[in-house]
Amino acid sequence: MWRKVTAICLAVSMMVLTCACGKSGTVTYKGETDTNPDKGLEVMGDHVTYDPNHLVNDGDPIELDWWLWDAPDLFGSIAEEYEKIHPNVTIHIINNPWDGFWTKLPLALQKGEDGPTLFNVHNSYQHLLLNYMEPYDIDIQDLEEDFFTAKSHEIDGKIYYMDFGIMTGAIYYNKDMWAAAGLTEEDIPKTWDEFREVAKKLTIMEDGKMVQAGFNFNGDFENLMQGVPYQYGDTIFDETGTVPRLTQEGQIETAQMFLDFYEKDHVGDKDFGTDAAQSFGQGQSAMVYRWGHFYGYMETNYPDINYGTFEIPTATEDPFAYDRYNGESTPGINKNATPEQKEVAQDFIRFYLANQEKQKELCMNYSLFPSNNALRDDKDLLKNPAIQAVSEHIDNYIWPGAMPATLGDNLKIACQDMMYNNTPVEEALQNAEDIVKVDLSNQEFVASENLYYRYSEHQ
Repeated sequence: MWRKVTAICLAVSMMVLTCACGKSGTVTYKGETDTNPDKGLEVMGDHVTYDPNHLVNDGDPIELDWWLWDAPDLFGSIAEEYEKIHPNVTIHIINNPWDGFWTKLPLALQKGEDGPTLFNVHNSYQHLLLNYMEPYDIDIQDLEEDFFTAKSHEIDGKIYYMDFGIMTGAIYYNKDMWAAAGLTEEDIPKTWDEFREVAKKLTIMEDGKMVQAGFNFNGDFENLMQGVPYQYGDTIFDETGTVPRLTQEGQIETAQMFLDFYEKDHVGDKDFGTDAAQSFGQGQSAMVYRWGHFYGYMETNYPDINYGTFEIPTATEDPFAYDRYNGESTPGINKNATPEQKEVAQDFIRFYLANQEKQKELCMNYSLFPSNNALRDDKDLLKNPAIQAVSEHIDNYIWPGAMPATLGDNLKIACQDMMYNNTPVEEALQNAEDIVKVDLSNQEFVASENLYYRYSEHQ
């Protein structure tokens, strides 16, 4: 079976229909009547199981749309596998560009049968989508048994979407520079103090000018500031999950530590390029902090760089959490779709979650640590350096919740003020906190930090 994938793009203020998979045309493919409930196929999954041996929609032909913004071939292959089991079902993959996706999707979800029945979710837009979402018709205990991040997505005893994999940060290091500095794997630092000494050895100055940065965090300071303070036991939000706290001791210490890397240790420089990722790829920086998608960036842009990864160093021997993470989400179901469409969508979601091979493909594609416990020790996944780096302590990473854009935006401004305008740390963080407080007072945001298993230990 082959499928039509529709990509909706805005070009010169006209809607143009294109095909993201290289196929063309606008033909609609209708399913055939299915009269065979016993497919002779094995049941999939562990706790969340999928038994293919049944009819959906009583075997009558039915169509539904699945909206997404990326990887239509990969997601389309999941739909194709489902259609092979249930030939009466046709799932149209509608690939919309990210720009405009979150404007068009809420409007389309109001159209009932004519809107998308399934749609990919990004948790940062949960506030826009939740009112249009149907909860999964799957036992929550089964979801939590199979997916270690499922509980963090429970809302009033229901789950509307969850993670198929998670991404977080790690240190990427240039192995050739490492060897030239006389370093070995035995020198991989576990603490920030050890990291500082390694960075010094990797820094090269010529005639008073930096030609190789030992550590470059230009463009990533604000990302570090959203994760490293957890190592001290500080959470980003107060006990209610609604009020930001950006001026705690751990956050101040974190900011000062990174500023000292440049200003006192001189292992990098704020003027040594604005993009640490590009600097690393061009062989100018020995170490950078990046999230898992950096693996794909390097494969695409700098495949000849010989690099490795290691877990982010910590401020204490037993950190409250190593860093924050974010998840790539499973599809949502449109509550305004017809009952027949929702029945098929619920069946498809169960198939999606029980299909460990397809989840593995998704995690390999996006360099994600799998949320499905059955894949935690998968050898193929652990060959990916982004996944391998965080695998040992993955349970000690925290999801703050669907982070509001205002927090990241204002932390970025605070970091720029500290680095380029010499604004004192406390003042810059206080300015950010004040603005975020005002912004969040107009939103129904509640953090998920209290779902972290060590939350009661935080200061």
